[in-house]
Amino acid sequence: MAGARRAGGITRRCECRGDDGRRLGQQCPQLKKRNHGTYQLRQELPSAADGTRRVFRRTGYDGVKEAQGDLDKIRAILDLAGGDEQYAQQIGDLLAKVQRDREDIPDVAEVKRRLAGGVALSSDMTVGEWLDAWLDAKKTKRRTTSSYESHIRVHLRPGLGHYKLDRLNVGHVQAFFDSIDERNEVIRAQNQARREQEARCRWKPGTKGGRPSPEVSEQLAAEREKLAAMPPYQHVTGPATQQRIRATLRAALNAAIRKQLITFNPAQWVELASGKRPKARLWTAQHVAHWRRTGERPSPVMVWTPEQLGQFLDEAESSRLYSFFQLIAFRGLRRGEGVGLAWSHVDLDAGLITPAKTLVVDRWEVFEDDPKTEESASTIGLDSLNVAALRERRRQQLAERDAWNRYAAEQRAAGKDVADWVDTGKVWTEPDGTWLHPEKVSEEFRRIRDRAGLPPVSLRDLRHLAATLVYAAGGDVHAVKTVLRHSSVQLTSGTYTEVLEDVDRAIAEKAADLVPRARRAAASEPADAGDGGGGDAVEAA
Repeated sequence: MAGARRAGGITRRCECRGDDGRRLGQQCPQLKKRNHGTYQLRQELPSAADGTRRVFRRTGYDGVKEAQGDLDKIRAILDLAGGDEQYAQQIGDLLAKVQRDREDIPDVAEVKRRLAGGVALSSDMTVGEWLDAWLDAKKTKRRTTSSYESHIRVHLRPGLGHYKLDRLNVGHVQAFFDSIDERNEVIRAQNQARREQEARCRWKPGTKGGRPSPEVSEQLAAEREKLAAMPPYQHVTGPATQQRIRATLRAALNAAIRKQLITFNPAQWVELASGKRPKARLWTAQHVAHWRRTGERPSPVMVWTPEQLGQFLDEAESSRLYSFFQLIAFRGLRRGEGVGLAWSHVDLDAGLITPAKTLVVDRWEVFEDDPKTEESASTIGLDSLNVAALRERRRQQLAERDAWNRYAAEQRAAGKDVADWVDTGKVWTEPDGTWLHPEKVSEEFRRIRDRAGLPPVSLRDLRHLAATLVYAAGGDVHAVKTVLRHSSVQLTSGTYTEVLEDVDRAIAEKAADLVPRARRAAASEPADAGDGGGGDAVEAA
């Protein structure tokens, strides 16, 4: 309320001092010059709780217009009290703290929101302190909590942790993500420079082979010394990861709003790259040729053709994990669901399995957890090939159990402490019956893939192949969703659109081949050597 305002205004001052060392202040003769000195504002504040008088002062303004703008903002904040002594006390405390800590004058609208919401007008809590407190109180799945912790430790605390929680704004968060993009550019340049330097460090013998000359050896040694001084390869923080980092920050700030620590979530308003799931694409002959020539993958998510899968499974037949890979490829289990599958959730007579548990890796440590979503625990039907493979896996596991127990008995007889086979109930285990580490499955997959000379896909991409097989066998997008146990058909179609289009083209060709055409058949036959024109022969047919 303007009428209730206390004394204040704007004055000009300088730092000139007299012979006695004291500041001249308004007595300085140079103050008459327009560019001499700086401006300061002064505004009396509501008294402290003990009745002590308080005044807001800020100096160093180059012009009166800049000083007047801040003074108007301070007075607008004071007017928010509207005659309420409690509000006036809180606002006075806030502005006194702003002056003491040399903080920016707060936004009027934000102070108004805080008063209306009953939120403290000022707090010394930093973003880093709140993130730590929020994480300590989280009751989520272990893997999810670990992901939150990584985002906070690696990115959010170093980049935003020093800001006051109640002063964090959209500009701060946007600048943080922009700095990640800038760092990505540096990493890409460093990685490229290292690749080029590695090429200079390799010696290529001539057609006659032999050893490099002393001069070449000396040059190679110098190049390798340069390589040793370069930064190691680093991963960039891509769009999808940035989206997950923002999701962590947004969740933490929403919790702060619920605790009435802040009233606004700036993480909701920053602009980031989409971070959409990459489209899955087939390793067609054209894509394979391009990859062999350049080393470039058409998409981060690549899917083998059925023929390529057949080559892989042929190569994998000698592996004790053959049945595991076949099940993932045909029925689309996730890696953790596969190693977490228990015999108690396998009904071979009915041809059904239920991935009720999953084994999750957290910094190499493995723990058991519930599936990713409710849909993930749905029951899946098996084909006859997978039923046969699982029956064989059961026989294999019983043989492994007997072999291990014989070995353990021999070792104990020799004075060594070796336990008997452990019955964990899992379908795929280590030879001693303990849990199979998920990463060991991935390592075995890569070894078989490379032996078969196939284009690169990951074990997770093998799950994607199930979408192609289901669709090629006549299933629609909803059937693919059911097999992969996605939460929505939009997720399925969004990820597999291009793969299914490739399959659609093959189906279209097969459909066209079902219709006999005399004209087309004749056109495909070689013309008679004695016929002067193949066109006449086609017309006659």
